Amino acid sequence: MQLIILTSETDFDGWRKAARSLVLHRIDPADVTWTVQGQSQVPSGLSEVSHLPPIETEGTFSVPANFIELARLAILHRDGDRFALLYRLLWRLKSDHDLLATMSDPDVAQANARGNAVRRDAQRMRDVVRFREIGREHKAHYAAWFAPEHHIVEFTAPFFARRFADMPWSILTPDVCAHWDGHAISFTPGISQMEMPAPSKLEETWRRHFQPDRQQTLQDEPRTRRRNLPEASILEPLLSDAERWTGGRMNPRPEISMARKPATDDLETLREEAAHCRACPLWKDATQIVFGEGPRNATIMLVGEQPGDKEDLAGHPFVGPAGQMLDRALEEAGIDRKKVYVTNAVKHFKFVPRGKIRLHQKPVTPEIRACRQWYERELAAIDPALVVAMGATAAQSVFGKITPVGKTRGRLIDLDGDRKALVTVHPSYLLRLPDEEAKKLEYQRFVDDLRIAAAQQKKAARAA
Repeated sequence: MQLIILTSETDFDGWRKAARSLVLHRIDPADVTWTVQGQSQVPSGLSEVSHLPPIETEGTFSVPANFIELARLAILHRDGDRFALLYRLLWRLKSDHDLLATMSDPDVAQANARGNAVRRDAQRMRDVVRFREIGREHKAHYAAWFAPEHHIVEFTAPFFARRFADMPWSILTPDVCAHWDGHAISFTPGISQMEMPAPSKLEETWRRHFQPDRQQTLQDEPRTRRRNLPEASILEPLLSDAERWTGGRMNPRPEISMARKPATDDLETLREEAAHCRACPLWKDATQIVFGEGPRNATIMLVGEQPGDKEDLAGHPFVGPAGQMLDRALEEAGIDRKKVYVTNAVKHFKFVPRGKIRLHQKPVTPEIRACRQWYERELAAIDPALVVAMGATAAQSVFGKITPVGKTRGRLIDLDGDRKALVTVHPSYLLRLPDEEAKKLEYQRFVDDLRIAAAQQKKAARAA
């Protein structure tokens, strides 16, 4: 018998080297035991692979390239028998080069099932990880908690480094913690379930686990992990939507029907359905959907263009610079933002990467049309007295056609029933004005437009 001790749960190179040596020494899979360093002691009567005698001749054999790809994935599965399964396949491939084409073969089917499970878990990580900002401005860092089904953190971390290249982040997991400083990915030991911080302790936990020279071992870490993200997650406000549809595991995500739904849609149900929307390609590059927020009985619905970079990361509408401009203008106009419903015509962030920067791109008509079903269903659920369209994209969504802002701005327009619409500029337009004097004048015009909305809000309140 041979005992093979790998250095880690994801030691593919170690497995590959050992497996090749075992095959060339003609050691049957039944005579090999695989384990990971630190998990068990070497039983008596067994020897490590390093004790195998050297190959007298330059031995070599080839395997299909798709086996290497499959093995790299399947070895990340959490099942302890994966090393033996892959060696068994390798042993058989040496004499049957076309074995992987036999999908009915139990070993082939099992290896593919484990590879697919790893792919799904990696996709789930890309889908549900939501970063929470720690600190402000140049000292800002972003942290997230995630509990993987399999050993996919190191495999998936490069995706986050590419997607969020311009921000330092940490992903804390029970297995291993991944960190990005803007230049390179580093890893530190995972954190246990008991160490999982409450929102108020997130910064303290991140600082404790981010140190590269941390010497904590994994001996006391749990060997099993939670299969569900808890309701008291450190990212509860950001992960609650993902928690509802994943249930802590990856399920096939149904395509959303484009058929209109009845006016009795619940906002939470809408938010869940919209999270799976594939009506246009924008979902592929966006971090997450950014759905509308506000009270169910709001008399005013504010409609913007699309989420920006900050909104895409946070998962909430109008939280970036344009949102701060909007908040200030609403306050001056006498409108409490907490009493209005705020949404966007397009729910995913559209951008083009330029180095570490994600440059905002204006949505085009097919994207606006694809997303209009969500605006219509939000409108039916909220039933506001007034819809404020901020910018040309919002106006196109509200009226269902291209509507110039300049010709319609600042006056009430009849919609269906007693509902009115008001067109104004988008607050980001004010931020882009280079001339300070023009910016002050346009900002005041924006506030004046919102005062019209405030008057309508008071009128609706008196009618109620």
